[in-house]
Amino acid sequence: MTNTLVLRRVAVAAGAILVAAAEFAILHSAAGVELAVNSGDSTRQVTVAAVVVAAALAALAGRVLLAALERFTGRARIWWTSIAIAVLLLSLLVGPPSGVGGGAKATLALLHLSVGVVLIVGLPRPRSQGRNR
Repeated sequence: MTNTLVLRRVAVAAGAILVAAAEFAILHSAAGVELAVNSGDSTRQVTVAAVVVAAALAALAGRVLLAALERFTGRARIWWTSIAIAVLLLSLLVGPPSGVGGGAKATLALLHLSVGVVLIVGLPRPRSQGRNR
């Protein structure tokens, strides 16, 4: 893997984290959305730190899966994209419904979608001519 590709993937991961942090800041501070989720019998506030960590973990998991697939198959890009879309859809079914109130649910959905889209579009290596990776 070239240094350029590594730097590109690090930049994509950083971009996903920055997008999530910026959305949280705008929606929490400017729009006044209180981001809280139901967690069992209690309610807990979602902080910008939690948003950053979640985005970083998503980027790391995506990157590790992509590296493993690239090592073992020539169709890594297709497999990775399919899996990533499935994980994004699952996260949308599980995460946002736990929000407390409509604003929190909408914000959680936006955060999941934006981080997912940035990673899905940005992480895979651009297609080389004649190859499907």
